[in-house]
Parts: sequence; structure tokens; C-alpha cells
Amino acid sequence: MKLGAFSISLTVKDIHVSKAFYEQLGFSVFAGDIERNYLIMKNEDKIIGLFQGMFEKNILTFNPGWDQDANTLESYDDVRKIQSELKTNGIKLDREADETTTGPASIVLTDPDGNHILIDQHI
Repeated sequence: MKLGAFSISLTVKDIHVSKAFYEQLGFSVFAGDIERNYLIMKNEDKIIGLFQGMFEKNILTFNPGWDQDANTLESYDDVRKIQSELKTNGIKLDREADETTTGPASIVLTDPDGNHILIDQHI
């Protein structure tokens, strides 16, 4: 199963304070909009998302079809294929993608310890 790019989506109290903190750790803004309370930051191939007021818990995020620089991969597993494999393996999904569609879609699941996992395909 090819899950694509990996990042951690962090829920933050003050995006400006968090941005400054992660910049001191060597991260720089890669994408996002601080005025809309979210930033994607990179340090080499490590990616974190900072999100203020968008969700309650941190989320493990995978992006099928993208590499760590958000470049489209030639070969990848569509999120609907991943969804089908997970369901076949008995994994309960909290949110499913519409299997009759193509292109961007996402699914959400929760691991045994309550960590949220977002598989979010943008292409």
C-alpha cells in the first residue's frame, strides 16, 4: 500500500508563536496561509502542518500521489484503492471516500490508541 507523503498536522494555540518556534528548529514555510490559520512547514524532507482552531487533536497525515515536496508521483495507490484494502483487512474507517468518484478525496481512521489518521489525496 503506497500512502504517499507523510506529515504531522499539529493543532496549535497561537500559529504565530508556533511558526517562530519551528523556524528556530530549522523549518521554513512551504505552503499555507497564516491569515487563514494554517501553515505547512518543511525541514529537508520532514513536514509539519500547523493548524489553529481547525481540529482538536494532532493528526498523522498521508498524501497519496505526492512525494515529500508535493510533486505528483508517476505511480501511486488511489485513496479509494487504499480504502478498499483497509476495509478488506477489517479496519474501521471514521470517514470514507465516495468510491464512485475519481480525483481528490480523503478517508479518516483512528488507530488503537486514539490517534487520528488522515489519508488525503489532492490529485
